[in-house]
Amino acid sequence: MNSSHSRNGFFPDEVILQILARLPIKSVFRFRTVCKYWYQLLSERYFVHIYNEMSAKSSMILVEINEISEPKTSLICVDYSRGVSEFPLDFLKDRVKVRASCNGLLCCSSIPDKGVFYVCNPITREYKLLPKSRERPITRFYPDGEATLVGIACDLYDSSKFSVVLAGYHRPFGYSPTKTFICMVYNSKTNKWRKFVTLQEEHFTQMNRNQVVFVNGMLHWLTVSYSCILVLDLESDVWRKIYLPDEMNHGKGNRMYLLESYGCLSVVQISEASMDVWVMENYEKQIWRMVDKVSLRCIRGLAPGVFPISQTGDCVFLATHKQVLVYNRSTAVWKEMYSVKSNSTLPLWFSAYAFRSTIFSFQ
Repeated sequence: MNSSHSRNGFFPDEVILQILARLPIKSVFRFRTVCKYWYQLLSERYFVHIYNEMSAKSSMILVEINEISEPKTSLICVDYSRGVSEFPLDFLKDRVKVRASCNGLLCCSSIPDKGVFYVCNPITREYKLLPKSRERPITRFYPDGEATLVGIACDLYDSSKFSVVLAGYHRPFGYSPTKTFICMVYNSKTNKWRKFVTLQEEHFTQMNRNQVVFVNGMLHWLTVSYSCILVLDLESDVWRKIYLPDEMNHGKGNRMYLLESYGCLSVVQISEASMDVWVMENYEKQIWRMVDKVSLRCIRGLAPGVFPISQTGDCVFLATHKQVLVYNRSTAVWKEMYSVKSNSTLPLWFSAYAFRSTIFSFQ
């Protein structure tokens, strides 16, 4: 593309693309219908790259609202700049639950059909039904027959491929679970699953399982003991561990959560009085630095039940049982972005995920 010329007679193409890259995705799709040239311009990989790059700076999360008394679920997008909107997943033609999120893609599992997984972009409403793995039914995951860890890996700047990971402890039929850790990895390029087996002794809470972070080409989960971060290298199919900074206080009442911060690993520590944010500045040398310390005095009553979900440079999203809160770092102001009135819903933090509005095509 030649950015110094334009066929529209007013602005160079580069200026048009920079403007459109700042619009909601629905507006971009409408502009694609203006003419053939704009359709071609907005379909080029260059525009997809700059749009996805801009999306990394946006602040939003997805919350799956689950009614205990009804099988129906709804997906709510909470956007700091644009408010609250609903993202129905009806285009999947199945009852599903979200299992993982990465750079605008969701990995969903079918509720009525165990072992059926979808990867979708709720913004573009495109999806891919993953082939079933050839695992024999006698091989079960512990404790509930489902994978303990589910992760999806998609590079923000290379939307041509993605991977899905299912991992969990092996429980032979009729026997107690073993330390055998089975990992299935789906590769969108080959459209196949591969399997490898290791020994693990780590365990994870529901919150730890949800907060899988993809950085440096690897997937990361924080263990329940906060002793380490379990890392899966997707290139070599090797599990390894990253240890938290010694300065972190692992005392009673302190909780820790794994997030991302502009392509870096970040750990948020919640205590009764404060929220401490740590960032791994050097991944190879595992060097951590505390970048922020936020007083929780303004939400003291909520502090024991508040869970950080996502963060950008300006905002930290947190969820409670019934509310989604945002802390603005630049103004030091707390704001309630969303709340549920029903008493029959599961806690919002139970199914809240970091999210970005990206363009990803499965074609």
